[in-house]
Amino acid sequence: MSISSIWRGATALGLLLAATAASADTLKIEPVTVPEWKAVYGEVEARNTVPARARIGGTLESLTVTEGDTVHEGDVIATVEDDKLNYQISAYEAQLKGLEASLKNAQSELDRGEQLNRKGALSNQQLETLKTQVDVVTNNIASTKASMAVVRQQLQEGDVIAPASGRVLTVPVVAGSVIQPGETVATIGSGGFYLRLAVPERHADMLRQGATIEISRPTDAATTTGRLVKLYPQLENNRVIADVEVDGLKTGYVNQRFLVRVPIGERQALMVPETAVSTRHGLDFVSIALGNGEMREKTVITGKRETLDGKPMVEVLTGLNPGDEVITP
Repeated sequence: MSISSIWRGATALGLLLAATAASADTLKIEPVTVPEWKAVYGEVEARNTVPARARIGGTLESLTVTEGDTVHEGDVIATVEDDKLNYQISAYEAQLKGLEASLKNAQSELDRGEQLNRKGALSNQQLETLKTQVDVVTNNIASTKASMAVVRQQLQEGDVIAPASGRVLTVPVVAGSVIQPGETVATIGSGGFYLRLAVPERHADMLRQGATIEISRPTDAATTTGRLVKLYPQLENNRVIADVEVDGLKTGYVNQRFLVRVPIGERQALMVPETAVSTRHGLDFVSIALGNGEMREKTVITGKRETLDGKPMVEVLTGLNPGDEVITP
């Protein structure tokens, strides 16, 4: 190839670049404020963890739930039986029969005494004694019935009731177990689910309630956003505990971990539209407009990608300077 041909090709390329620079849009880049992110892991947790407890002791005769089941408040999830309660009721019933017979006898004695008292054959003091005997037996009957009602109520309390609507997280017992009053039969997660974070305490002063949090889904690496709704004042293992609400959070597994980016500050960066960056042979290039209407490609090193004002942008670490006119397609 002759020198004149090379010269003509270079001239044509220069004219083409100049025409492209003249017709394309340009963006003057200046440092912008972008958030500084800290990557941590968050765990899915239930907002409220409520134990369903046995109200009486005895044998767990039936258990109708297992881990992962959905329950509603008031559902019977297990039944506890105590044979001693049935024996106590039988004893009270026999005691009542004896007391009722005693009452019948005392009432007969009272009726006979009243007749004798009217005839003057029985003193008023003796008559009062007969009345007192009737009152004592009557009160004993009432006391026995009340005690039997308490035992019957305990029998009804053998049903273990779900205290809230939600998902069953743990079931630490099995049917046939002997359990004590107040022992946990199942643990229920209610009130929805959220992400709980543990952020190093050196970033505590930079956390803000209401801040937007970025969450990466472990299944497809796609990102979604959440909101920092609560910061706990007590540190745990030199970390700040925070809760994040996420719309549509998948709760297939409690304690499942998600990668979360938390804003911990701000910094200045040079950002260009993603469309302004081209990649060839593993290198990134950005075209800038020169003052004489020409353009030139510059090799750049890119950094993090951010969305600013709804537009996908990429940070340029080296290769550009503030004030450069970047050509955008």
